[in-house]
Amino acid sequence: MSTSNFTRRGLLKTGAVTGAGLALPTIFTSGAMAFTNEPTGGSVTLGFNVPQSGAYADEGADELRAYELAVEHLNGGGDGGMMNTFSSKVLEGNGIMGKKVEFVTGDTQTKSDAARASAKSMIEKDGAVMITGGSSSGVAIAVQGLCQEAGVIFMAGLTHSNDTTGKDKKANGFRHFFNAYMSAAALAPVLKNLYGTDRKAYHLTADYSWGWTQEESIAAATEAMGWETVNKVRTPLGAGDFSSYITPILQTDADVLVLNHYGGDMVNSLTNAVQFGLRDKMVNGKNFEIVVPLYSRLMARGAGANVKGIHGSTNWHWSLQDEGSKAFVKSFGTKYGFPPSQAAHTVYCQTLLYADAVARAGSFNPCAVGEALEDFQFDGLGNGPTLYRAGDHQCFKDVLVVRGKENPTSEFDLLEVVEVTPAAQVTYDVDHPMFAGGALGECNAG
Repeated sequence: MSTSNFTRRGLLKTGAVTGAGLALPTIFTSGAMAFTNEPTGGSVTLGFNVPQSGAYADEGADELRAYELAVEHLNGGGDGGMMNTFSSKVLEGNGIMGKKVEFVTGDTQTKSDAARASAKSMIEKDGAVMITGGSSSGVAIAVQGLCQEAGVIFMAGLTHSNDTTGKDKKANGFRHFFNAYMSAAALAPVLKNLYGTDRKAYHLTADYSWGWTQEESIAAATEAMGWETVNKVRTPLGAGDFSSYITPILQTDADVLVLNHYGGDMVNSLTNAVQFGLRDKMVNGKNFEIVVPLYSRLMARGAGANVKGIHGSTNWHWSLQDEGSKAFVKSFGTKYGFPPSQAAHTVYCQTLLYADAVARAGSFNPCAVGEALEDFQFDGLGNGPTLYRAGDHQCFKDVLVVRGKENPTSEFDLLEVVEVTPAAQVTYDVDHPMFAGGALGECNAG
């Protein structure tokens, strides 16, 4: 992030900066404010923008639970959760810089236009000083762009496309969640050991930003170890029934199906694949295999027994035994009666990371907050030592390879961690070709 505007104009002390060349609502350019929605009373409002309907609604519901828990902890309620294990110790349970944390919510509907409208309303009408959430990369990229224009920080929720911190990265946007490249880098060695180097893969891919970059990443990683890509077929988000996409696979010599699907789409496409007998097939003298590059506990629950033995990757899992994960699982489980998902984990972390950055910066000014987040190294939030890289605002941390359990003990005990891939193995250069084409630009404070 370039902070030239921040330092030159003295935003922390001296007042207004107006958006250059932007036809924005008055609230974005008011000369009476040093920055967009500067909190002036005893409270501060955060905007939680999640899918409450659509294909990713299950993730959205769990995100909202985690957001509410984070607000409770920030305001001094509950047991404090990961505030107690977080390596940074500036959060005191008195809100954010002494201001009580309040929040508003919106429904992205897993649609970019709806998500932008919802975020815009929270900024303009509700005075949200930070927007966070989403379970779709298309949504995240759209809202991140809006927040850049509006002059507020965007703490991305569940977004896995390379583009979020690649060609579509923005100075006001930050991602804690891992990405498609990282999934491929973690999975490829495991798949090589399990299934060998002579495989033929058929891809079914969600037809939007995340699916495209997940397909590109996993295809590149598997082809590099000798696999052949037989076909790549795009599928509409929220298709429901994927039978017409599964049938053609039977007419090919593919012996691996890669499901670049998430949420309800993955549940439905995997169910259809099993119904068509793919897991019982022998092709090229090998057992037919299915790979789900991006997994979640919520998806595993939806797919039930169909996930047994199927490998994928995940950002976090509730079974981890580090102190941060145990603290979060205990807090979440006490409040809601079941363990959290990776979606819940990442948005809880993002809320604490934002609050911590404000406290360390001594300001809600988005440029000061961004500066505090850049190259911030921390621990205690469930993923081990983590870096928020300044060059692209991507977090780098360990990645989990998981598989569906053969003998689960409960409806929540469906995945098991088979490998913790160290951060070094999934780290790449800022100018890596899969992330090229965009620039952070300068921070916008409104």
